[in-house]
Amino acid sequence: MLYWFLKHIVVGPWLRVLFRPWVEGEEHVPEHGAAIFASNHLSFSDSFFFPLVVKRSITFLAKSDYFTGSGIKGFFTKAFFAGVGQVPVDRSGGRASEAAMRTGLRILAEGKCLGIYPEGTRSPNGTLYRGKTGVARMAMEARVPIIPIAMINTYEIQPPGQIRPSIRRVGVRIGRPLDFTRYEGLENDRFVLRSITDEVMYELMTLSGQEYVDMYATRAKELIAQGSPADSRSMVPVPVKDED
Repeated sequence: MLYWFLKHIVVGPWLRVLFRPWVEGEEHVPEHGAAIFASNHLSFSDSFFFPLVVKRSITFLAKSDYFTGSGIKGFFTKAFFAGVGQVPVDRSGGRASEAAMRTGLRILAEGKCLGIYPEGTRSPNGTLYRGKTGVARMAMEARVPIIPIAMINTYEIQPPGQIRPSIRRVGVRIGRPLDFTRYEGLENDRFVLRSITDEVMYELMTLSGQEYVDMYATRAKELIAQGSPADSRSMVPVPVKDED
């Protein structure tokens, strides 16, 4: 209820007036059934603008830090994210990753739409980074399509570290659903999972117009913190095509 109240009554109308969000490819959003929406991640505001422009309710896997804060700020932050239907996940890896996987699969089994950021964290500089294969595993095990989502200009309005967003127009570009049923039975093949993930990232690169760097965003953040450039590019991943 809070999700729809904020979207249509409180937050949504102000976002529409101030940022005039536009959307392309809305016809690719299924009216019914489960689907994974895989998005580039440029800003804290990504999770607001994408749900704003589509009719379906989107459940995002949110980092657990949003649910564990202390004091008044922590209380309201937890209440907000829980109220709008977001689900906390521990992103520390290992067993935590498996728990996040099970949570995502449960949401998809309920026929809901799941939002995922394959990069695992926000881009530190507006560049698109290597995707993690969790999105591929979920799609394979749940047997649902992956729909690529490109957020446009959200880095410019609120890059990481900026609290108050700048006012400028933002957009959402929705790509065609990607069907990976041709890989059925290969859910545990790491080469297949990497191929699927790279295909998703290729679509995100094409939709967003971002430069692609073949390293994880977490590593890029480490390099930037050390004063080193995070621009060691390799060949852009080539999407896998059907043999026929």
